[in-house]
Amino acid sequence: MASYDKVIESYKKTITTAASVAASLMLVRGVVNELVPYEVRDLLFSGIGYLRSNILQQRLRVSSMDENDKMMRAEMTDIYDGTEFKWCLICQEKSNDSSNGSGYQQELHSYEVSFHKKHKEKALQSYLPFILATAKAIKDQERTLRIFMNEYSDTWSPIDLHHPSTFDTLAMDQKLKQSIIDDLNRFIKRKDYYKRIGKAWKRGYLLYGPPGTGKSSLIAAMANHLRFDIYDLELTEVNSNSDLRRLLVGMSNRSILVVEDIDCTIELKQREEGDESDKSNSTEEKKGEDKVTLSGLLNFVDGLWSTTGEERIIIFTTNYKERLDSALLRPGRMDMHIHMGYCTPESFRILANNYHSIDYHVTYPEIEELIKEVTVTPAEVAEVLMRNDDTNVALQDLVDLLKSKKKDANVIKTENKDANDQLDELSKNPNSGELFTSPAVDR
Repeated sequence: MASYDKVIESYKKTITTAASVAASLMLVRGVVNELVPYEVRDLLFSGIGYLRSNILQQRLRVSSMDENDKMMRAEMTDIYDGTEFKWCLICQEKSNDSSNGSGYQQELHSYEVSFHKKHKEKALQSYLPFILATAKAIKDQERTLRIFMNEYSDTWSPIDLHHPSTFDTLAMDQKLKQSIIDDLNRFIKRKDYYKRIGKAWKRGYLLYGPPGTGKSSLIAAMANHLRFDIYDLELTEVNSNSDLRRLLVGMSNRSILVVEDIDCTIELKQREEGDESDKSNSTEEKKGEDKVTLSGLLNFVDGLWSTTGEERIIIFTTNYKERLDSALLRPGRMDMHIHMGYCTPESFRILANNYHSIDYHVTYPEIEELIKEVTVTPAEVAEVLMRNDDTNVALQDLVDLLKSKKKDANVIKTENKDANDQLDELSKNPNSGELFTSPAVDR
């Protein structure tokens, strides 16, 4: 009886997982085994358990055999594009008795589908591809994302990525946010387009702006939206262009390459042809020759090596866009430049909702006016909102912070004005200024 209960429990779990005709990628007897290519059948079998109840659930009939048979059958009917497909899930426990007494029991699941023979073409050309696509989408959605870090110069080391950032929680301008989402969605649907125009299937984004404006959170939101793994490339740990190439070739498809603070992580310089003749044999100069160069990085971004993978996102971040070499910024390398600015009233409202689940508070008008007058980053606002669970206290603390910033800004503005007035006065009458000093003259 216990063995039979185990079968029942297993069946319940399967039904819960399935909850519809496409509960899993299934063994299609008869037509599928004979007509569907091996590769497709293999993909079907590998995805068992991934399709959920978001696919049409119509009717369910359950029947069980005699207890001694230890078998359970469930029948489900799915309607796809007006056509009925009947599925049968069979759960069976099989005993394998050995002469030496070391027998074992094996739990078997199998799936059967039946349909009218006139719908064979629809089943093979439309229905089964739909099942496969849905299974793949659900599998991608449920898998745990990973972030890879480079170590030992040319080796990736992965850990699970559980960053909670999404576009819904991201504190940034709604129009800019939507434009990024639209751009990402367009990119992942254009495989045939990139192939037709003869370009690598990749997209480059430059995120620039002051520290604390949400660049890292945006990267995490992009990864969660696309369900792409992240490869966080630390260029200072890479010894040469060859090591860089091995790292980048080792990336998987459907991934995001991130190089943060590219303006200060490494000194990227193009190698001039005439440099070699001027180099000495010193150890330091030889080390310099081995370092990653701008040309080595660009060769992967849009050179021949850029075609070694598909469906890849490349993201560079910087606090100072003006410091970057213009070769990095042109279209085809960094296709979309995204400015991550200071906190706005819209950003503040998103943060307040994230941390305190409120849409409005009596302090909102005052806070929003102050935010327009001072420069404060989303990170600073978030830090204040996190300090206290009491919404009233947290928002009052934010008001105090903004007022303090405004006061400091006014003091600096007054000091700068006084200094400028004094300089203007000195320039008009340099001999009357006490601070004016004549340049020394050597005699």
